[in-house]
Amino acid sequence: MIEGRFPKINVLIIDDSAVVRRTLTDIVNGDPELAVSGAAQDPFIAAVKIEERIPDVIVLDIEMPRMDGLTFLEKLMAQHPIPVVICSSQAESGQENWLRAIEYGASEIIRKPKLGAKDFLEEERILLTDAIKAAYASRGKLAARSPVRIPPPKLSADAVLAKPTRISPIETTDKLVALGASTGGTEAIRAILEALSHDAPGIVVVQHMPEHFTSSFARRLDSLCRIAVKEAENNDSVIRGRALIAPGNRHTLLKRSGTRYYVEIKDGPLVSRHRPSVDVLFRSVARYAGRNALGVIMTGMGDDGARGLLEMREAGAKTLAQDEATCIVFGMPKEAFRMKAVDKFVPLDKVAAEIMAFR
Repeated sequence: MIEGRFPKINVLIIDDSAVVRRTLTDIVNGDPELAVSGAAQDPFIAAVKIEERIPDVIVLDIEMPRMDGLTFLEKLMAQHPIPVVICSSQAESGQENWLRAIEYGASEIIRKPKLGAKDFLEEERILLTDAIKAAYASRGKLAARSPVRIPPPKLSADAVLAKPTRISPIETTDKLVALGASTGGTEAIRAILEALSHDAPGIVVVQHMPEHFTSSFARRLDSLCRIAVKEAENNDSVIRGRALIAPGNRHTLLKRSGTRYYVEIKDGPLVSRHRPSVDVLFRSVARYAGRNALGVIMTGMGDDGARGLLEMREAGAKTLAQDEATCIVFGMPKEAFRMKAVDKFVPLDKVAAEIMAFR
């Protein structure tokens, strides 16, 4: 970012730990696009600071004295809808806390350990600063203020799955859907899966989400949808009437044995700065499903999935992108369009119909 060209994103930190507040302050102020406008040890002090100056983004702990973070989040969204990044150890073991945070309007959630939080945050500074920027971009779908910046070097899908010189011959006509999303994706995915009938094509989903959260996310969807939804496990078959959610912190790849599609759950480095990565899933779908696949790239910041969607299209797959009007953040679909990977833009409420028509 060119100094002075763009105003910095102002961040308010709310955490009862003085050590965590200092660490978060150093991390935020160390990014040229961000600045800490204040820090508070509990929501009551934070409320005073918000009255004095409304921040662009709030980084919020859950477990705090006098008022817990979720209660504050609920009250905040009713009065001042400010983008909030939850950064809490309570999001690890309290899966219900994660669901409530999403329902109350949290933009991003980062799980920090109960012990060693300072070291964890310092190691994950890119994750944290990216979460703050994604949260800011989601505010009223503001993308115009997002500055041009040079991201740190990031790995491509080559780090997990080499790009084939040719696509494997198709040995089955079974159809499947590969879907990738990030910021704003949890509710968008829910809207799509809820609208599907019980005989929908098999679906594999990568939603950028931390470890432990994907299992509760899948269970919640399973309770709401006519199709079955589960967190993907190694060797799970991709079958009609079921959606598999990639587990947090592990890559999910499509494989094929004869006419059977199944998934492989795999460790590996961050790809496009994410694990699971949409690019990894989409590349594997291009290799093993080709024209029998439908690729859908949805709301999210960054470009994860754009290259993989192009590979799917080059392999004969049909490709869709969520349109700008219904995206919380238009980054991922926009990058896919820029790479000429998108056959068609579709509003969120029409994606399910496109999936059902793909037979």
